[in-house]
Amino acid sequence: MTDLFAAAAEIRQSERAPLADRLRPIRLDDIVGQDHLLGEGRPLRGLIEADTLGSILLWGPPGTGKTTLAKVIARTTERVFESLSAVNASVKDVRLVLSQAQDRLGQHGQGTILFLDEVHRFNKSQQDALLPGVETGLITLIGATTENPNFEVNAALRSRSTLFRLEPLEEPALRQLVDRGLDAEGTTASDDAIQLLVDRGAGDGRQVLTALGVASALAKRDGGKISLDQVEAALGTKAIRYGQDDHYDVISAFIKSIRGSDVDAGLYWLARMLDAGESARFIARRLVILASEDIGMADPMSLVIADSAARAVEFVGLPEAQLNLAQAVIHLATAPKSNSVTTAIFAAKEAAQGAGTGQVPKHLRDAHYSGAAGLGHGTGYRYPHNDEAGWVDQQYRPDEVESDVFYRPSAHGAEPARWERWKKDRGDKTT
Repeated sequence: MTDLFAAAAEIRQSERAPLADRLRPIRLDDIVGQDHLLGEGRPLRGLIEADTLGSILLWGPPGTGKTTLAKVIARTTERVFESLSAVNASVKDVRLVLSQAQDRLGQHGQGTILFLDEVHRFNKSQQDALLPGVETGLITLIGATTENPNFEVNAALRSRSTLFRLEPLEEPALRQLVDRGLDAEGTTASDDAIQLLVDRGAGDGRQVLTALGVASALAKRDGGKISLDQVEAALGTKAIRYGQDDHYDVISAFIKSIRGSDVDAGLYWLARMLDAGESARFIARRLVILASEDIGMADPMSLVIADSAARAVEFVGLPEAQLNLAQAVIHLATAPKSNSVTTAIFAAKEAAQGAGTGQVPKHLRDAHYSGAAGLGHGTGYRYPHNDEAGWVDQQYRPDEVESDVFYRPSAHGAEPARWERWKKDRGDKTT
């Protein structure tokens, strides 16, 4: 009778569980996204299906399927699957798992997989307690973390584990989750409601399904399909309409505001784009371009800042990467401006496409292969490092463009001083 009541309670609990838990996949084929790891023929999928998985670290943003993947592995392995959360597990808990694994292996020849969620929360002594079991192969560790394991996980554990990076879910995968959620809830949703769920999901499947569950409850209360207003209520935010035309107009305003050194306007348009679900990668790419196109040598560090923000988008992901993008916007908007890099490359391209053969002067040609010397290649070339000034006055361009000037520095920022130093080092022989 007790078992009967327990089973009934378990059924009721599962029915009341959050939508994300009710839809958690139980087979590899049911997992959406992560095709680079779980697609047909991919190594991780092969190891799981063959039950030959070694210790691994699953690293990725929230809602990308780390715990789901571990639970699918639990269903497919013949090894005993133990699970701990680093939030509340102690060294004693780890040692108990290792002791039980030792007994199990000795008595039944059966291996053990330990899934450790939030592994980055383990301190050094806790991670050290795991090390003997991982090192000897007594247990197979599956560690899940949202933090970079290179900084947060014991080097010894990292070296004995294979790192797999789970990526934020892309729009098709999020739409697939929404479709499954709508089926599970026995309801439908308007197109703009679905689009808002996907846009605000930021690659987080759990967040999408949680919001969908709340919106579904609101829709059932009101007696109809899920509307945009109900999704807005579930997300706690208002949708910003952002059509195709807006996409181009807003990015144009964004770039022109930074070019015009209006830092607050740049931040405003950045916020508009992020709130509307614009791709953070797209924003970062435009900042990298702007750093050279509109600032260039007036502040060479701007390209470094923009590139760092772009890398942070890949490394950290939204929503945290909005801080990196905002820092880049502030730096670029407040930097001195120069388009000399832009005018220089286009002037050089025009010359390269113009009249003349563009022949490389003989003293600059490759002289390393047999017979080159007989052709006069490299003859007369002067090696700049052999001169105490670090440069020599010799021809580096074809005759037809020898006197052309492509780069004309602006009078802004660091550019004038850099240019004057360049001329001074060369005896002011350049124009």
